Amino acid sequence: MRHVINVTILIIVATVGLLFVLNRVHLMPVAASTAAGPVDWLFGLHMDIITFLYVLINGIMLYCVFAFRRRRGDDSEGSYFHGNTKLELGWIIVPTIVVMIFAVLGASVLSQVSAADAKEMKVIVTGRQWAWTFEYPDLGITSTELNLPVNEQAHFILRSEDVIHSFWVPQFRLKQDLVPGQDKELRITPTLLGSYQLMCAELCGTSHAYMTAPVNVLSAADFEIWRQKRLGIYKEPEGTGTGGGAAAEDPVAVGKKVASSAGCVACHSIDGSKIVGPTWKGLAGESVTLADGSTVTADDAYLEESIVNPGAKMVQGYPDVMPKNFKDVLTADEIKGIIAYIKTLK
Repeated sequence: MRHVINVTILIIVATVGLLFVLNRVHLMPVAASTAAGPVDWLFGLHMDIITFLYVLINGIMLYCVFAFRRRRGDDSEGSYFHGNTKLELGWIIVPTIVVMIFAVLGASVLSQVSAADAKEMKVIVTGRQWAWTFEYPDLGITSTELNLPVNEQAHFILRSEDVIHSFWVPQFRLKQDLVPGQDKELRITPTLLGSYQLMCAELCGTSHAYMTAPVNVLSAADFEIWRQKRLGIYKEPEGTGTGGGAAAEDPVAVGKKVASSAGCVACHSIDGSKIVGPTWKGLAGESVTLADGSTVTADDAYLEESIVNPGAKMVQGYPDVMPKNFKDVLTADEIKGIIAYIKTLK
């Protein structure tokens, strides 16, 4: 009985101490969606149980090492025994009950975070090696960056054009795989204004690490401005900028930003190295050898055609794998920006 009491005290004290330390360590990123609360609560409950089990197993083991070690001069053999029915039943029944409880709690949280809102906004998310595109069918917009109005539910329809990808914004907490040939669903209501990053959480090929996209949670007013700009109907308020209009953004800066958000840099290097597609370094103005053996100068017209119709003039030694929808995804200013950015890479 003395050993049972000692072990019990040891486990209680160690568990409380370890939980005290863990509760002061920020294991999770900032919470930015309505799903974060219930998901973090369930995660915390898992951590509490795991901490207790860690202390229980290692506490008993370490106590036994010290309490029942062989003393100097003791050459006797230990007691022999075979099995313990009560103990064996205990470690079958108790874990089974715990797993069933967590199954019920998990189902409850899943039901809570996947509940549909009557005013949800549909967004079709398409993943491909190695880029994301976002289509807003009700708004008539397609983009390479994900913009969401704060406190409004987004209903994502997730599709893959090639291999399995995984949609994951850590601050939103929820994650969902994209499976070729299937439409997967995910509902998220962002609650915190700011900029985040979407990443693929499923190893999907050589440029998997570059498969990211910016995620912006905007106020209702800013989201409406973005919508109008994408549709080309936005008018700057009078008295802003120079001469009553806002100053135009630097095309090179636009191109560099879009090259990242559209996944261009996952296939085209900017340092001369050869990856999936031709390098952009030193490309502008140079002679390019095509798959049929002919050559063409990489002027603005060629660069634009290579973006909007990449299969028209294939570069020798490279496969025809570039997405064919950039004409619909990118605006004219974004395409001009990419060209301007390429021309700076000497």
